[in-house]
Amino acid sequence: MTYKQILFYTILILCFAVSIVFVNHNYSFYERPIAKVIETNLEDTTESIDIHDNEDKIFSQSIIAELKNGEEKGHLIHLTNEYSSSGGYDQEYHVGNDLFVSIDSNTVQNKELTGTINDVKRDKYVLIIAWIFIFTLLFVGKKQGLFSIISLAVNAILLSYSLDIYLKTSNMSLLLICSISVILFTGISLLLVNGFNEKTFAAIVATLLGTFISLLITYLVMWLTAEEGLRYEEMQFLTRPYKMVFMAGVLIGSLGAVMDVAITMSSSIFGLYENNNSIPIKALKTSGLDIGKDIMGTMTNILFFAYISGSIPMLILYLTNDSPLAFTLSMNLSLELARALAGGIGIVLTIPIGLYTSIFFVNRKRARL
Repeated sequence: MTYKQILFYTILILCFAVSIVFVNHNYSFYERPIAKVIETNLEDTTESIDIHDNEDKIFSQSIIAELKNGEEKGHLIHLTNEYSSSGGYDQEYHVGNDLFVSIDSNTVQNKELTGTINDVKRDKYVLIIAWIFIFTLLFVGKKQGLFSIISLAVNAILLSYSLDIYLKTSNMSLLLICSISVILFTGISLLLVNGFNEKTFAAIVATLLGTFISLLITYLVMWLTAEEGLRYEEMQFLTRPYKMVFMAGVLIGSLGAVMDVAITMSSSIFGLYENNNSIPIKALKTSGLDIGKDIMGTMTNILFFAYISGSIPMLILYLTNDSPLAFTLSMNLSLELARALAGGIGIVLTIPIGLYTSIFFVNRKRARL
């Protein structure tokens, strides 16, 4: 290992250790009271059966916790928690859990504090998962893994900033903001990970063309069918145009899969060319189409399962309560299927677009030799 590598891994391990210590002792940075569970007791268990013969158990749990911040820091607080075996909107708490609580105002003057549980402090668990993700990327991807982490962080900040702009400027189109963001996402991600070269430029062009053409096709289909079959009930609490929000979601959602296909096609074509600079264009087209056919099915399935997986809890809830299958699927999957189909169109279109864009840049590179 070189000196720079040793220094980098030393800083990385130091950051890991400092972040773990910090997140386990950062109570004073929160305004809401936090209590650490030190004792739990199961008080009562009740069985329940609803009209559809769904069985469940309701448990009542008494908790003693120690307040870790605020004016009552160090005092004990008595809490009550009701949870079910299904755990839909509740959970059992254990010794060591950190809880956000509300202290009953009428007990502040007394020695025995009582309150209610509002939420769980989960930052330590999120941090551990984040570090596992970072270490895995660095172990597998090395330098490219580091750039992937940087691009992911930059894109997350950029997306947050874009949504913040939209919320503060109601007269600005969300689709326009997301379109600009997509261009920036694509450029930042591909240039950071793959560098400034023809392969990256070909992937950027193919990604943008594939994404925006699929969005245009989706919009035309929705216009021609008058959006029949799309259920926007999950957006009913929005105060913004739901159709524009849906289209922006389609645009952002399909970008990742399209970008993956574009860089795969570009890397494959340039890899074939670099192994044999005299390879005929016809051979590049044949090989590129074969590669595209191989990845087309898997990428489409990945997109489908990624969208549908988020609806599984609601599907189970509807079906458990005897909702008709057609109604259940229509209510919960119409938008997800539309997003998956739009992304699938983008994937299929990006294969020939990526192929011919890469060949164009290969010919430019060959002409300079």
